[in-house]
Amino acid sequence: MILPIVQHPDPVLRQLCQPVFDVAGLGGLIVDMFDTMYDAQGRGLAAPQVGRSERVFVMDCTWKEGERTPLAMINPEILSRSRGQQRNEEGCLSIPDHPVEVERPERIEMTWTDAQGTQRRGAFDGIEAACVLHEIDHLDGVLILDYEVPA
Repeated sequence: MILPIVQHPDPVLRQLCQPVFDVAGLGGLIVDMFDTMYDAQGRGLAAPQVGRSERVFVMDCTWKEGERTPLAMINPEILSRSRGQQRNEEGCLSIPDHPVEVERPERIEMTWTDAQGTQRRGAFDGIEAACVLHEIDHLDGVLILDYEVPA
């Protein structure tokens, strides 16, 4: 099911999301979030963007160029960030038509729980690292607007 995407300045986008303790209780939320993200032509979507203040997001950084590589993360935690930085222009489904140049680490290592309830650990580089960090920002109530340099 396609869910409505919450638009800035809705206050849910600024809330610190709560941990998920019952992965099975997420029901079809993750499936609906993927359907919504693909329908909106996005590469990531966090629970607050569909009105849920829970530490869950979905992403797929490759689907626009070819094969889908969907990834759902529940209760993600960053273990380390590289010293090396990258700058990318980032868009946001909750702030349409307002891209912002953001500087983020080139590489991150993290842990998360997947949609089946299995604890995972992995590293992400480049655009995937930027996407993960963008979505974790959403879970912490941070938006790309917070990175804008005043004119």
